[in-house]
Amino acid sequence: MALREFKLPDPGEGLTEADLVTWHVAVGDTVKVNDIVVEVETAKSLVELPVPFAGTVASLHAAEGDTVDVGSVIITVDDGVGGSSDAAAPAPAAAAPPAAAVPPATPAAAPASDGGAAGEEIAEGLIGGTTSTGRTAVLVGYGVKQTEAKRRPRAGGASPTVPESTNRSPEVQPLSGERTRTLAKPPVRKLAKDLGLDLAAITPTGEGGIVTRADVEAAAASATGAPASAQESSDAVPAASRWGHPTASGDREERIPVKGVRKMTAQAMVASAFTAPHVTEWVTVDVTGTMELVERLKADREFRDVKVTPLLVLAKAMCVAVRRNPGINASWDEAAQEIVVKHYVNLGIAAATPRGLLVPNIKDADAMTMRELADAIGTLTATAREGRTQPADMSGGTITITNVGVFGIDAGTPILNPGESAILAFGTVSRRPWVVTAADGSESIEPRWVTTLALSFDHRLVDGELGSRYLADVAALLGDPGRALVWG
Repeated sequence: MALREFKLPDPGEGLTEADLVTWHVAVGDTVKVNDIVVEVETAKSLVELPVPFAGTVASLHAAEGDTVDVGSVIITVDDGVGGSSDAAAPAPAAAAPPAAAVPPATPAAAPASDGGAAGEEIAEGLIGGTTSTGRTAVLVGYGVKQTEAKRRPRAGGASPTVPESTNRSPEVQPLSGERTRTLAKPPVRKLAKDLGLDLAAITPTGEGGIVTRADVEAAAASATGAPASAQESSDAVPAASRWGHPTASGDREERIPVKGVRKMTAQAMVASAFTAPHVTEWVTVDVTGTMELVERLKADREFRDVKVTPLLVLAKAMCVAVRRNPGINASWDEAAQEIVVKHYVNLGIAAATPRGLLVPNIKDADAMTMRELADAIGTLTATAREGRTQPADMSGGTITITNVGVFGIDAGTPILNPGESAILAFGTVSRRPWVVTAADGSESIEPRWVTTLALSFDHRLVDGELGSRYLADVAALLGDPGRALVWG
């Protein structure tokens, strides 16, 4: 026989390790080339790995929940070829099927609601995997979903069982016997695992028989008697999903391992906070003009099949204001002692996802029309909810939006995304009494749509004048979106 070793591939982007989430095979299983064998979570992406050769699984070298270094052997496969094991050299870490043979996953479109006061469903921003410009970030042989792959039985022919419960619903039963793999996105699969539910026992409502997050939450609520989470109308993430396991009731303390996205976020925020001198400025602005534009666009035939929210107008306003204030869209090169001004805008949108905080970006957002930008934000949103953001989607950002308004927050002091010089916090949009000045100079108090914008910037390369002018320009565009026709 010839034993072949499959090593954890290098996902790029400077990542050196991954957390093993779910094994899809067991010792003794037969695998084919490109069969999904394991699901792993890196600091930036939740992905499924296809095996680059066929044979019988001889051994698994890591357990679910383990953190594995890139380049470490994770599975050994007997390819059935005659000869000694010495002739079977380990497969290189990057060994993978040709890209053409592995189609990228297509995220399902997810519904969203209005932003700010209108219930905009983009929690602290949202994620995208494929931009409207046609870029698709798929690592060869890495992070590809193949729904035809089957979940094979565990050793002994039986699958793991769900912990016993005295109030289990008939809809949620323990696993037993051999079955094919239930269709579900990785975050949904992980949520079910965290809650101790069997996906195969949950009735799917998604297109094509896919189990959705709502299905899992409904099953959990049925099993415990608790109401289902309102995930359809909020991007708030249950603690069990975000942190990896449910909180134990009755415990006075809980220890949560720092790994994956949380570990990366902590390191990035500490580095940013203690490297770049942050300055934050605020402005409160009447955005009634923006809300009126949003309503007009919703009724426009061209925007009929896309989501139009105040965030869309803000994104466009930020790109227009960058053209008037290019120095805000820059980075500090410590090694070269240079300020690098970017003549393009890769607009980042901070996203609260089931895996934690991520900041993907829309490439060349400044070159997009309003409709193209709406499409890009929609793709970014759907990909975020499906947990399919790839490392390439989170690199190269130049300026970022963090949408705290979706939580009902007026403002904050956001920390810069590393490598960028500015980040804008978008507060809640609400009706407030406002002094309105008429053309003849008379004043009156009227109910208006009002929001607060907070801009944090790196004071090494953005001084107070530049930061103030940029923030004032964005506010002016939100107050009167028609100015974009003159400025842009």
